[in-house]
Amino acid sequence: MKNILFVASEAVPFIKTGGLADVAGSLPKCFDKQYFDVRVMIPKYLCINEKWRNEMTYVNHFYMDYLGQSRYVGIMQYVYDGITFYFIDNEAYFNGAKPYGDWYYDLEKFSFFCNAALSALPVIGFKPDVVHCHDWQTALIPVFLKAFYGENPFYRKIKTIITLHNMRFQGCVDLDYLKEVTGLPDEYFTYDKLEFYGAGNMLKGGIAFADKITTVSKSYALEIQEEEYGEGLDPLLRYRKEDLLGIVNGIDYQVY
Repeated sequence: MKNILFVASEAVPFIKTGGLADVAGSLPKCFDKQYFDVRVMIPKYLCINEKWRNEMTYVNHFYMDYLGQSRYVGIMQYVYDGITFYFIDNEAYFNGAKPYGDWYYDLEKFSFFCNAALSALPVIGFKPDVVHCHDWQTALIPVFLKAFYGENPFYRKIKTIITLHNMRFQGCVDLDYLKEVTGLPDEYFTYDKLEFYGAGNMLKGGIAFADKITTVSKSYALEIQEEEYGEGLDPLLRYRKEDLLGIVNGIDYQVY
């Protein structure tokens, strides 16, 4: 039995702004449950429909040091179509009217979420063989896993995959600000890691540190290695081409 954890900023049916939510919510239920235990983790946004929030069950909570403060991390759970969904709860970060809003605050919010998601794993007693990350919002997970969690025996041998749904949005921001919100050492902000033309880039970190990189088709996997479509990340994608795969999104027959 292989354990797989999808970590995403959105997932159907709970919260959706685009196709990322369809993949994160629909793909896990298509795995053969005889061989794979696939679970999903997303933020517990206040903008999730009250119907869903009222039916979530409390799992546990803990406090995590983040930006010099002790931050509450609640863990809620909902089983939908046979798949266990976990929700990371922190009202200070996830109380907006929509999942994404103020750009600078979103960067801090999803840096917190990436750390909280990894910290929550021993608390829920689920050790994934693979953590599947999606887009820039969860791209720091492979980086944090290396920087902060590598010495902990619980996290050893955990592999990471990052799927690129939309290359245009990368989590780019002033380098000093990204250093502040991530708490990463300076050695992680070099040209081959999170530094990006003098700024910081969260998605670049995920591409640099993930064990495998996937995107939505074989042709797109080739296209993003070219300057025209690579959104500035084509040199790194060419460097990681042996670990870059194109996998066409499937169809959820219950929906279509």
